[in-house]
Amino acid sequence: MALRRGLSGAALQRNRPSRSRLPLAIVISLSLLAPLIFFVGRGIYTIDHADVTSSSSKQDIDWRERLALQHFKSLLSKEVIDVITATTDDLGPFSLDYFRKSNLSASWKVVGLGTSVENNASSLEPNQMGPAVKQERPGGKQDKYSGGDHSQFIDSPAKLVRRQLREKRRDKRAVDLVRQDDEATVKLENAAIERSKSVDSAVLGKYSIWRKENDNENTDSTVRLMRDQMIMARVYATIAKMKNKLDLQQELLARLKESQRSLGEASADSDLHHSAPEKIKAMGQVLSKAKEQLYDCKLVTGKLRAMLQSADEQVRSLKKQSTFLSQLAAKTIPNGIHCLSMRLTIEYYLLPPEKRRFPRSENLENPNLYHYALFSDNVLAASVVVNSTILNAKEPEKHVFHLVTDKLNFGAMNMWFLLNPPGKATIHVENVDEFKWLNSSYCPVLRQLESAAMKAFYFNQGHPSTLSSGSSNLKYRNPKYLSMLNHLRFYLPEVYPKLDKILFLDDDIVVQKDLTGLWSVNLHGKVNGAVETCGESFHRFDKYLNFSNPHIARNFDPNACGWAYGMNIFDLKEWTRRDITGIYHKWQNMNEDRTLWKLGTLPPGLITFYRLTHPIEKSWHVLGLGYNPSIDKSDIENAAVIHYNGNMKPWLELAMTKYRSYWTKYIKYDHPYLRSCNLSE
Repeated sequence: MALRRGLSGAALQRNRPSRSRLPLAIVISLSLLAPLIFFVGRGIYTIDHADVTSSSSKQDIDWRERLALQHFKSLLSKEVIDVITATTDDLGPFSLDYFRKSNLSASWKVVGLGTSVENNASSLEPNQMGPAVKQERPGGKQDKYSGGDHSQFIDSPAKLVRRQLREKRRDKRAVDLVRQDDEATVKLENAAIERSKSVDSAVLGKYSIWRKENDNENTDSTVRLMRDQMIMARVYATIAKMKNKLDLQQELLARLKESQRSLGEASADSDLHHSAPEKIKAMGQVLSKAKEQLYDCKLVTGKLRAMLQSADEQVRSLKKQSTFLSQLAAKTIPNGIHCLSMRLTIEYYLLPPEKRRFPRSENLENPNLYHYALFSDNVLAASVVVNSTILNAKEPEKHVFHLVTDKLNFGAMNMWFLLNPPGKATIHVENVDEFKWLNSSYCPVLRQLESAAMKAFYFNQGHPSTLSSGSSNLKYRNPKYLSMLNHLRFYLPEVYPKLDKILFLDDDIVVQKDLTGLWSVNLHGKVNGAVETCGESFHRFDKYLNFSNPHIARNFDPNACGWAYGMNIFDLKEWTRRDITGIYHKWQNMNEDRTLWKLGTLPPGLITFYRLTHPIEKSWHVLGLGYNPSIDKSDIENAAVIHYNGNMKPWLELAMTKYRSYWTKYIKYDHPYLRSCNLSE
């Protein structure tokens, strides 16, 4: 239609001179104007040749032209419009001047005007959007859209605003989608980078570098296969016996014995016997045969469940046995240490009395020196504590060690330090049995140990003390709880009345740094300076005390933080002023029936020093080397004191190998007494 109208317009000018040929510019302009002509062609104001100049100025703008104007800008940009305007100045009958002179449709003028759609739309007032002029077609027919009110086809300003808002929302959504795509791309790139790092560090030649189980060269897949086959062989052997398939049962049992011999104690495929693949193949064939003849889902499930329950019972029994044996081992003294104690004792009592004295006894009551209290019946353990402290001290001559032991080890302890004096430091050994003031009339623990109930608890043969009896509290009957060496820590001012401060050390610790800084720690009026252990819930008061007892529940906080014995700085002057020993006696008397806490010294210590303990830096004292295999190595090496609390003491065979070297490096195993007792690393 647009092309037909263009041709009719061209026919008007055929009789004009000098317009016979169209220049090349006309062809280019037609190609540029083709989209415009297509969309607005039907809106061009068509007129008959007879009244071109007489009636065009009187006609209103057709509604279709206005609709084309509204969408015109979305078709061509301003730059394209400018180019079209510039190239149509000399187009003759197709130029804008011609259309202006001929008063043709205003929609042709928009190319030259280059005005915005918004301006055109705003200039059209509602009263101006009236009916369009009727036009006659060449056949005399009227355009069916040329008459009448077409205002319903014109977008109102509100609709234009809504359209613009929709376009803005689409643009914003497009921007958001692009941003999300960029973020997802960045995440994928980072993940790929991290994955590539692990690939770079992977060992080449493995089956799959992405499978963690293949990192171990000694896999156990074949071992597990053999164990699974043996389980199924036992199941089918039982079912074969039930169904009277005796030949098949014997064959299964025979293959089972062969697999057991081939498997042995292997825990990895590399430990298996070379005949293992043949045994696996033979067992597989027998199992296939048994499955064809005996498989019954209900029976197999029942047998497997029974085997699982049996295995669970065995595990529980082995755990009990392990606990019993570990507690038993913790109570024993190795033969080598017992031998060392006996040899030293013999040598000590062979010495004349004048050679049994230690030098520098005048330092024992000098409050200006650094005093240590060490209560032990283990000669080798005590020697490690003293040696490690002196070797790491900045001024060894200012350190004084007060050792207290029992009468059985008194001679051995003296003889060891007479033979191996701690350099310029002062040492003194005492016998706890010679403290005459420490008797049952003064000490509640001694009185309780003499009671019939306590004797029955420890020594009655009918009391459960074996694994078969189901004893769960074996550790509370450890002989150390019977020894006053363990309870002497509550009587420090009585033992050392002339001292102001003293550092208490257990015999299962190792000193790695100079400890003199502890004497300058401000305790803020408290009696005990210790490292707190409440980093985890089971190291709080409710772990050690019976809060179902009203005396405990009324006086203590179950969530109060616990602390550790093993390295404690005590202010003996403040101790005496607050009568700490009297507090200890009060609560010990209340616990005669062991209803407030079990045996031991930490629970009464927590009670006695409740709100009287000042927390010190954790690096002073690192615990757990006697039970915790996952202590960070840097924490151990940076600690001033490391503590082997727990059953795995460093002098026992069940000690953890990874921690034992911190203890053994302070022992001279080439010492003649150690060699004679077969003590070695």
